[in-house]
Amino acid sequence: MIPLFEVYPGLEAKLPYLALGEFPTPVTHCEHLGPVLGLDRLYIKRDDISGPVYGGNKVRKLEFLLGKAKAIGAKEVMTFGFAGSNHALCTAIYARQAGLRSISMLLPQVNSKSLQRNLLLGHAFGAELHHYSNRASIALGVMSQSLRHRLRTGKSPMVIPAGGSNPIGIAGFVNAAFELREQVMNGELPEPDIIYVAVGSMGSVVGLLIGLKAAEMKTKVAPIRVIDSSLANPAALGKLAEQTLSMLTQQGSDFPRVTIDPADLELREEYYGERYAEYTPECVEAMNLLYDSEGVRLDGTYSGKAMAAVVGDARKGLLKGKTVVFWDTYNSRPIWNKVPMPDYHALPKTLHRYFESNVQPLDSIG
Repeated sequence: MIPLFEVYPGLEAKLPYLALGEFPTPVTHCEHLGPVLGLDRLYIKRDDISGPVYGGNKVRKLEFLLGKAKAIGAKEVMTFGFAGSNHALCTAIYARQAGLRSISMLLPQVNSKSLQRNLLLGHAFGAELHHYSNRASIALGVMSQSLRHRLRTGKSPMVIPAGGSNPIGIAGFVNAAFELREQVMNGELPEPDIIYVAVGSMGSVVGLLIGLKAAEMKTKVAPIRVIDSSLANPAALGKLAEQTLSMLTQQGSDFPRVTIDPADLELREEYYGERYAEYTPECVEAMNLLYDSEGVRLDGTYSGKAMAAVVGDARKGLLKGKTVVFWDTYNSRPIWNKVPMPDYHALPKTLHRYFESNVQPLDSIG
């Protein structure tokens, strides 16, 4: 039984759940990078290996989201992201494992090798890929594709929001906080003073904020914004936290109505860069530092920027004497070496541009 259900058994009967990942994910001590940064207690929460086939933070959310899809008898799921979306790919992989078809509704993104790889993998895992020029056109696309699939299958696809970040999906990261508490109680690490985590669709940080409060841990969260502020901001974060708390307290009468401090909703913005998915020098340096010292690979869109914040704060002396956890949200399973990769011409023509143009200059880590 997962930790959340062990503590709040009333939730087990109310929240559909489908086991997909390999949990708990390990917590590893950075024996090499820690001394370089002057940190004795620097740890990585290894969600990058959260699944046997594909890891990353989305697996936790999909255990609840795909659990709901199966519970309501859905045949297909429709989700959203930018062209190189890890979430869209993760959804395609685990939806197929659950016997569901996946539809990915995608928006433009600055080019990278990981973007190209994710598109090819999405196609290889059976995702139906659609690319739109802006949010207005994707909204029209949702209506037309939902109708088309309803006419074909008799049911509309179940919609999974970008990043899997609605109250159902966020329950996966509330559970993650209780998983971390168990690891602290088992002596795998001291109770953290601070957790660094990348913030895109906000679900991971909302789940951790609620879960850590409910678990009565004193750990603070450093949310590192890696997406445009119109999509991730304190007001939106607070609203999503309120929606999630309402769902949890309604579904499980014993779940506490915790209070989130307004200061906890403030996002760190200095590591974002000029635009979404554009690598920054600080990000690339942090990626190289971690890989060279600990052998852990990050990405330049999300996890690398959160690691850059750890490096920056350590160098400023802000973390001296603290127990620090970097929550690795990336997938490090080398799935691209295990699946036959299609030729990009098999993809919709609207996606060919990513294979016929150069990647961004700082994309030196694929």
